[in-house]
Amino acid sequence: MTFQSTVRVIILMVFMWSLLPFFCLCKFIKTVYNYVSPGESVKGKVVLITGASSGIGEQLSYEYAKRGACLVIVARRENLIKKVAEEARKLGSPEVVPICADVCRVDDCKKFVEKAISHFGRLDHVVNNAGISCYSPMEDVTDITKLAPLVDVNFWGSIYPTYFAIPHLKKSKGTIFVNASATAYLHAAGLSLYGASKAALVNFYETMRVELGPEISITIATLGFVDSEITRGKNLNTKGTPEFNPELSDVR
Repeated sequence: MTFQSTVRVIILMVFMWSLLPFFCLCKFIKTVYNYVSPGESVKGKVVLITGASSGIGEQLSYEYAKRGACLVIVARRENLIKKVAEEARKLGSPEVVPICADVCRVDDCKKFVEKAISHFGRLDHVVNNAGISCYSPMEDVTDITKLAPLVDVNFWGSIYPTYFAIPHLKKSKGTIFVNASATAYLHAAGLSLYGASKAALVNFYETMRVELGPEISITIATLGFVDSEITRGKNLNTKGTPEFNPELSDVR
């Protein structure tokens, strides 16, 4: 790198850091505004949630249920999704449709969106929550193709449902929620592929805001640590198989 290039990089970094206080102030004002302003009533609205059998997806199902929303909840583990459906009904959801499906399969995504429409006749919110983590330094990976499921779940597992839901959400002027991650911006060692898949989500849905607004509103969550199976050690190992490794909870 030449001296001039180095100077340019330093000036750019200083400029970016000088904007940080302004950016934080804007975020704070927006947070306060969202807190004090009346939120959208979801009573009677139809909400589709992926990855709803545990963690954030499960808790979102309960929060929507408490507010009287009708739910279509999707996950691969049929026994768990049925339990979540039962609890959501107890908490106040007028009707809950549990569906066993895999968000990595485009046909599954098409079918559960169509089932939501055929059952309720409308779709108001799509919550793209399904995701999985992989903790491994890249140099320790022996077969990179084994980690393709991580991108399939984290990226395509949100894009597929969104694609099929867009025409219905336009009719209801609905909302898309996507569960990204703080790792989209914070580059944590060992989480390169996970962070990249989440950064891809942020980029995609920011672009969708341009393409779909104002007909469809989009919320992008970039959360940090949340108590879930992932933070307790559920992980895609380097063989491409989901497993629980309690030691990863301490590592994270």
